Amino acid sequence: MKTRVIIAGGGTGGHIFPAIAIANELKSQISDIDILFVGANNRMEMKRVPEAGYPIQGIDMYGLQRSFTLKNIIANLKLPFRIWKSLQKAKKIIKAFNPHVVIGVGGYVSGPVLKVAAQKNIPTLIQEQNSYPGITNKILAKKAKIICTAYDNLEKYFDVKKTVKTGNPVRQDIVTMSNESEKAYEYFKLQPNKKTVSVIGGSLGAKTINESILEIVENFVNQDVQLIWQTGEYYYNTIPDEIKQMKGIRIHAFIQRMDYLYQVSDVIVSRAGALSISELCIVAKPCILVPSPNVAEDHQTKNANVLVNAGAAVCVADKDTKDKLEGAIFEVLKDETKQKTMSENLKKLAIPDASKRIVNEIKKLL
Repeated sequence: MKTRVIIAGGGTGGHIFPAIAIANELKSQISDIDILFVGANNRMEMKRVPEAGYPIQGIDMYGLQRSFTLKNIIANLKLPFRIWKSLQKAKKIIKAFNPHVVIGVGGYVSGPVLKVAAQKNIPTLIQEQNSYPGITNKILAKKAKIICTAYDNLEKYFDVKKTVKTGNPVRQDIVTMSNESEKAYEYFKLQPNKKTVSVIGGSLGAKTINESILEIVENFVNQDVQLIWQTGEYYYNTIPDEIKQMKGIRIHAFIQRMDYLYQVSDVIVSRAGALSISELCIVAKPCILVPSPNVAEDHQTKNANVLVNAGAAVCVADKDTKDKLEGAIFEVLKDETKQKTMSENLKKLAIPDASKRIVNEIKKLL
């Protein structure tokens, strides 16, 4: 009998790429399997999941808008109707696909899908990626059979009997990354004998990081330091052409070959989303984390603090980027002892087989 699995969630790369990693591992372990993704309409999963070779169905779902603009107030007033509508769509999807298990990987869209599954006594598994769980997963955890976590000390939020530390799944090309530094430097058209800083503001981009780098980009050229800068799709067209053409400066809207980026980087500036943190631990590259303030329960700061407390990262608050980011970058870049210590401490936190661990838990529910 063919195994049928739904994976629900999305909104950002931090939810989507781990979900795809889980799907790939499921396929490698279970030959006769159908996997259906459920995501939010008009979000990046509707593009990235089909690119990875999986079918996806969309639901019109978003969460509570936190900033008090007229547009957001109107959106929040419509939220009860949208939740009802999303539950009806989730019922149709689950009835048609009839899954054996439903997996939630985070994002508001996982809420209605896992809620309906639990009501129909279909076993559910939650993959909580952060060191502080969001409200959706806190609610869904009560009915979930298994909760897979990436950090210690989450037992205060979840039933300890159902909680298993598995780590966060990352893209396979990161886990199995071979030494292809020559190809990587060619890919970015950079020189291997020079220091390279990479700035990755997350899959959607990061306004304050982009603004701060824009102000100091000439300093990288003046100090003969190469820069790879992922701006995000939205911000890419706001960067002046003359900056894109500067010597040793490589600006991209989105970088597909993250394995190549990690290989050429001496220091990485990144948001502190769960996926970014997990990948940085595996590749063990010295990093400066700038947690996004625009996330639920400030979970990125909590993620970053886990690394800072382990001596594995430096943290710069988002509000301090214009004053402190440049100093933090060049301080780490010039201190090879600090770089070595950070790399060693990152390796201690890495869980490279997280996908296998999660799939082992999923198989217990089949």
